Amino acid sequence: MQKADVIDYFGGVSSAAKALGITSNAVSQWGESVPPLRQYQIERITRGKLKADVAKHSATALPAASAPQP
Repeated sequence: MQKADVIDYFGGVSSAAKALGITSNAVSQWGESVPPLRQYQIERITRGKLKADVAKHSATALPAASAPQP
């Protein structure tokens, strides 16, 4: 999910921030891509109109479980 798509959907940085319950500064700090957990929040808020990039983040979103040491 691209930051520009989120801003366009909500009509601006301030509106996007308000919808997410965060500051405009927090939105401004995102890179081109929205952080993975925010993507899921946005997908839910928009009722699926904006979709999280699941494939892109599935391998890196959660740390791999380490094998127990003998």
